[in-house]
Amino acid sequence: MIRVLLSLVWLVVTVGLAAAQDLQSVLQTHAEEVASPSRNSVSVVLDDLADLGSPQVSVFLEQWAERNVWQDDATSLFYIGAEDGDAIALTDLDSGEQSTAASDGYTQIRPNGGVRRVIGSALVQFQLTDPDPDRRRSALESIGRRADASQLPLLEASLEGEANPDIRARKVQLINFLIARFGEDTVDRVVAIESLSSDTSVEARAVLSQILSTSTDVTDGEPSGNIARVLDPSTDPAAFYSELVEADLAPPLVSPGDIRAALEANIVDGRVGGVPIAQLGTDVLRVQAYAALAADGLVPPLVTQADVAATLSSFTFYEDYDEPDPTITDAARATLDTVETRVGLEQTFDLTLDGLSLASIYFLAAIGLAITFGQMGVINMAHGEFIMMGAYTGYVVQLFVPDYTISLMISLPLAFAVTFGAGVAMERLVIRHLYHRPLETLLATFGISIALQQIAKNIFGTQARPLTSPEWLGGALVISDVIQISYIRIAIFVLAIVFLCFLLFILKRTRLGLEVRAVTQNPGMAASMGINPDRINMMTFGLGSGIAGVAGVGIGLYAQVTSEMGANYIVQSFMTVVVGGVGSVFGTLAGAGLIGFLQKGIEWLNPSNTLAAQTYMILFIILFIQFRPKGIVAPKGRAAAD
Repeated sequence: MIRVLLSLVWLVVTVGLAAAQDLQSVLQTHAEEVASPSRNSVSVVLDDLADLGSPQVSVFLEQWAERNVWQDDATSLFYIGAEDGDAIALTDLDSGEQSTAASDGYTQIRPNGGVRRVIGSALVQFQLTDPDPDRRRSALESIGRRADASQLPLLEASLEGEANPDIRARKVQLINFLIARFGEDTVDRVVAIESLSSDTSVEARAVLSQILSTSTDVTDGEPSGNIARVLDPSTDPAAFYSELVEADLAPPLVSPGDIRAALEANIVDGRVGGVPIAQLGTDVLRVQAYAALAADGLVPPLVTQADVAATLSSFTFYEDYDEPDPTITDAARATLDTVETRVGLEQTFDLTLDGLSLASIYFLAAIGLAITFGQMGVINMAHGEFIMMGAYTGYVVQLFVPDYTISLMISLPLAFAVTFGAGVAMERLVIRHLYHRPLETLLATFGISIALQQIAKNIFGTQARPLTSPEWLGGALVISDVIQISYIRIAIFVLAIVFLCFLLFILKRTRLGLEVRAVTQNPGMAASMGINPDRINMMTFGLGSGIAGVAGVGIGLYAQVTSEMGANYIVQSFMTVVVGGVGSVFGTLAGAGLIGFLQKGIEWLNPSNTLAAQTYMILFIILFIQFRPKGIVAPKGRAAAD
C-alpha cells in the first residue's frame, strides 16, 4: 500500500514539473547547442521545443534565425535582444518582460546559414498551427517559396483544425501542389495534377513545369528512361559536338591557333611533318603538316567537319524527364497544355479589357471635341488645356475638401462649370471672329493653349499634382491571376458611358440639341426659323469645353496632373474624331474603340517600345483615312457638304 502511495506521489510531482517547464528551461537543457548550433545538434533542440508546445516557441525560433537572441554570460540565460550603442534591450522569453543592460555582459548567438535554414523549416511547423492568422499565412508563403516533400504531412496535420476559410483554401492548394510533385502514390499524384487544369496561377504552372523538368543526355545506342524528345544535332553541330567532348566521347576540335602552335613546336631541320617551313603559307599545307604530326602521335588528331558529322551521326541526343514515371509526365503535359490554352484565352480577354479601358479614356477625352470640331467644324488646339483645367479644378477642390468621395462629387459639376465658362469666353472673344477660317482658328487656339499651359505653370508649378481617388476606387477587380482591371479604369469606363448617354440625350431630346443640329445642317435656314446661330455656337462650344473639363477630372484620377497633360491627349482626340467620322457621336465612339484596341494590340506585339506602338498606330490611321476619308461613320450636314 505504501509503495502505491509513493508511486502516485512521484507521478504527480513528475507531471507537475513537466507542466511547469517553460521555454527557458528547455533551452538551458541544451544551452551549448543553442549557443553554438550546428546542423546536426540543432535538430535535438528543435525536437524538444516541438514537444514543449508553447506559443513562445514560434517567436523564439524567428528571432533565433534572425540572430536576435543573446545569452547572459553570467547566468547562461537566453533573451531576445536589440543592441543600442553600449546597451541592449532585453525581452524575457517566457514572460515578455523588458529590461535594459550593458551589452558587454551578453553574447549574440549567430547561427550560420545552414542552421538558419534548418530553423526556418522547423519554424514552419510551429507557424502552421499558430493562433495568429498572420503567422499561419507567413508559414504558407514560406512553403510556397520553398516547397519540400517533408512539408506535406505538416500541412495535412494542420488542416483539420483550420477555421479561417481563406487560410484553409490556401493550405488545400499547397497540399495539392505537394502531392502533385512529391506524392508517393501514382494515382493520387495524377488526380492532383489533373485538378490543376482549372488553376491558371503562376504557382500551378510552375508546379507542372517542375514535374516536366528535363535533362539532356546522349547515348550511342537506343535511349532509355522517360524520354521527353529526341534532339536533332544538325541544328547546331558545334554545340552538340562540344557536349560529346565534355563527356569524353569525342576528341576535341583543333583550332587554327592550336595548329600554328603545334607546328612551331615541332620544327625539325627546317621542316614540320615533312613540309618545308617556307611552304607553310597556306591553310592546306599547314593542315597537311599537322596531319603528319598527328600520324606520328606527336599532336592530338585533327578533327575535320566530316569527322564531326560522322561522330554526331553515331550518337543519339535526347532529353529525358527528371520524373521517371511516364504516367505522371503524360498527365502533367496534358494538364499544362490545357492550362496554357486557358491562359491564352484569359490573356486575350485581359487584352480586350485593356483595349476597352484605353478606348474609354480616349472617348472621354474626345467627346467634347466631337462637339466643337465635329458639330461646329472649329479646330480647337486648346481642347487639351480644357482637360487640364478640369483636372486642376479637382485638385483644388481636394485641397479644401479632404473627403475624397465628397470632393469628387463636387469636382465633377464644378469642373464642368469652370471649363464651360472658359469655353464661352473663348468663343465670344476669339472663335466667333474666325468662323470659316480654319488656319487662323488653328493658330489662334494653338497660341491660347500655350498661354493656358504657362498660366497653369505659374499657379501650380511644374511638379505633378496628386488627384487622389476615393478609397473605394483603390485596388483592382481580380477575376483570375491573368484577368484584372483597376477600379479607376472601371470608373472611367462608366463615366464615358454616362457622358455618351448624356450627350445623346442633349442632342436628341432637348431643344438645345435640336437647334444645334439645325445650325449644323443649315445655319441659314435655322436663322430664318428664329434660331440665333451665334447663341447656339456659343452654347455648343461651351458644352464641348465643359465636357472636356469633366473628362479632365476622370483622367486626372488615372494620369498625372500637370500643365502639359492636355498635350498628351489632343492628338489622340483629333484622331478619334476624324477616324470615327466628323460630326457623329457614335463615330467618335467607334474611333475611340478602333484606336484603343489598335494601340493595345500593337503594344502587345511590341511590349518593349510603346513609342513604336504609337508610331505604327498613326501610320495605320493615315492609311485608313486614305481609303475612308470620311471616317467609320459618314458625317451628315455641314461636314458632308464640305
